[in-house]
Amino acid sequence: MDNHTSSQHTSSEHTSSEHTSSKAPVTLLGLGDMGTALARAWLTAGHPLTVWNRTPAKAGPLAAEGARVAASPAEALASATGPVVLCLLDDDSVGETLDGIDLTGKDLVDLTTNTPARSRLRAAWAEERGARFLDGGIMAVPPMIGRPETGGYVFYSGDRALFERHREVLEAPTGAKFVGEDAGHAALHDIALLSAMTGMFAGITHAFALVRPEKDLDLAGFAALLAQWLGAMTGMTHEMAAQLESGDYTEGVTSNLAMMSAGNDALLATAEGQSVDPRLLTPFMELMRRRVTQGHGEEGLAGTVGLLRGE
Repeated sequence: MDNHTSSQHTSSEHTSSEHTSSKAPVTLLGLGDMGTALARAWLTAGHPLTVWNRTPAKAGPLAAEGARVAASPAEALASATGPVVLCLLDDDSVGETLDGIDLTGKDLVDLTTNTPARSRLRAAWAEERGARFLDGGIMAVPPMIGRPETGGYVFYSGDRALFERHREVLEAPTGAKFVGEDAGHAALHDIALLSAMTGMFAGITHAFALVRPEKDLDLAGFAALLAQWLGAMTGMTHEMAAQLESGDYTEGVTSNLAMMSAGNDALLATAEGQSVDPRLLTPFMELMRRRVTQGHGEEGLAGTVGLLRGE
């Protein structure tokens, strides 16, 4: 069987499955690691799937698993009756991929990593072209897709009715959390959580730099202690949220800024003694010091939020 005949055979089989399947069809543009994981999850869940990728070879394995492969984005969208999911390199790629294609009446779900501002612009861009739009921020890595026990999920924002219409499709690969009709809020939640993670990783990196030279120290045992400690400390996020909501930054404080700022001296002295560069910690320590010198030593950390915003 030649390639042309094989392609026709696969397409015919898929077309037949579309007529018999009770699941909503999905069109997916972009087959990087995440796109491929999403594709396999939709196929496993029984959703008829049309895929396109700039490098056609990446679509081959999915065709063998039942996906219909479109030769171009225009071909993929022409027959799309369900959500059109975009999982591309960046926002510019979204614009380039959809350039010149009639989007009237299409339901676009953009899972491409973006900023809140550009997500809002992309939503307006889609609506000007007659499409409905949802933006998404994926809080998972590819191995978590299709495995609900891993706890992954996607933030969605924009058209609430569109989210509800396609909820079953969106929840098939991983969890789905709607976070508002402002199209930028999915990206904002995504970036905020990733920013917090980055700060946590900075602290973990500093901690391991302190202890690594110690020959008799069990790093695996230390890691267990560190993970337990960080888990216990995450409770302060609820305390900070309550303080920011109420405007009372002393509410429920057990270790105030004055105490923490004074304790930073020991952290810095230990870093020096262990020959560790403190640059991952010092910017935050400086914020704490500034808030104390402004006369707010009795507060918790909530007041440093305003400093970061220039308030």
